[in-house]
Amino acid sequence: MNLIQQSRKILMAFVLILILTLTTACGGGRVAEVDRTTTTPAVGRDVTYAELERGNTPAGQNFGNWVVQTSKGLITDAYVRDNNKLGVVISPQVSPNEVRPLASSLVQGFRKNFPNQDVKVLVYSPDKKLILTADYVAQTNQIRYS
Repeated sequence: MNLIQQSRKILMAFVLILILTLTTACGGGRVAEVDRTTTTPAVGRDVTYAELERGNTPAGQNFGNWVVQTSKGLITDAYVRDNNKLGVVISPQVSPNEVRPLASSLVQGFRKNFPNQDVKVLVYSPDKKLILTADYVAQTNQIRYS
């Protein structure tokens, strides 16, 4: 039974990677910006975690929403800051050996939507503790994990 559960989790990770790769590759360019006023959340002034936006720019907000919606429950929350930093909170369904492939997939999608710059993906556990950082360096086209 444990083998079936492990296989299911690995399959889900690969499906998510495939979905993120295909959607960003076939989506064509940047995330469209919507016409709306952007207000920077007032962190520290009676603002709860749930009231924070998914991005501090319209493109970041759209990408953060897209990540959560297309993750099929593997990512419970996401935020984008300054169009170069993506933070995600994974669900308990994600096993430890699936975190790095998931981060790699997120880096690939993130850099395609926000090209020609270094990007960082921060992966948090369900209890919101940082478990992995993936830094993409545009000059070398490499990802460093820490």
